[in-house]
Amino acid sequence: KETRTTAVINGNWGFGFDVTNRATDILIEKALEQNIAAVTVYQQSHIGRLTPYAAKCAEQGLAAIMFTDSGRTAKAVAPFGGRGRRLGTNPICICMPSNLDGPVLMDMASSTVALGKIALARSRKEEIPVGWIVDKDGNPTTDPNDYYSGGAILPVGVDQGHKGYALSFMVEVFSGLLTGLGFGIDPEGRHNDGVFIAAFNLEHFRPLEEFKKEIGEFVEFIKDSPPAAGFTEVLYPGEIEWNREQARRKDGIFVEDETWAQLSDLMKSLGVEAEVGQP
Repeated sequence: KETRTTAVINGNWGFGFDVTNRATDILIEKALEQNIAAVTVYQQSHIGRLTPYAAKCAEQGLAAIMFTDSGRTAKAVAPFGGRGRRLGTNPICICMPSNLDGPVLMDMASSTVALGKIALARSRKEEIPVGWIVDKDGNPTTDPNDYYSGGAILPVGVDQGHKGYALSFMVEVFSGLLTGLGFGIDPEGRHNDGVFIAAFNLEHFRPLEEFKKEIGEFVEFIKDSPPAAGFTEVLYPGEIEWNREQARRKDGIFVEDETWAQLSDLMKSLGVEAEVGQP
């Protein structure tokens, strides 16, 4: 269903990247016309990281806030005070327009770490930091394999994990319950990214160019802080991702042997040939 400022979108189990990209286009059109708008999306596959959708809003002079949850399927995160998996990694993203080269944004899981980083550590046969996960008995561990043996990821915050847990709870309410996906655990359930995304036309709060200029000045003020021990500079939210993107566009992305083997096996099973070159 749809109004001038809202839309409820059934993705019909489409490719999540495309479905949510189209939903974002609908959101932008409504927000530019009505100044504030929000859409929800349900029944679609994985949508990847949230930044591209929120940043697309920022390019149009809109501030955006976005929540995502995987619905009633396998879970990964233990609630604060528990050791059983009850929540997804439940990311949240906020993005603002600015005059800086890279977007000013926050895109983070409400868990201590995204599941992909645990999978990457396992593929690289590396240990993970204490505080990322607990094993099946609730004990801290640095072995990523313990997650796959019945362990769970912890909420962001470690000893202050009640804060990450509360964030995760609210993300699931907005993108799981509000979208109609519901909650609970179905280990055989299809991955089903539910999305809530809202956008605000900043021009109708204050002149956009004035706001963007002040964001830059605010960043300069923050970065002027003397670095703490072990740091060379203060980065604004989103800057480290922007720097890494520029470096990887230039130098390429390292893929470890285990992950490349998995990709190669998948390509063979689908009859797809890959062209491999050196950077």
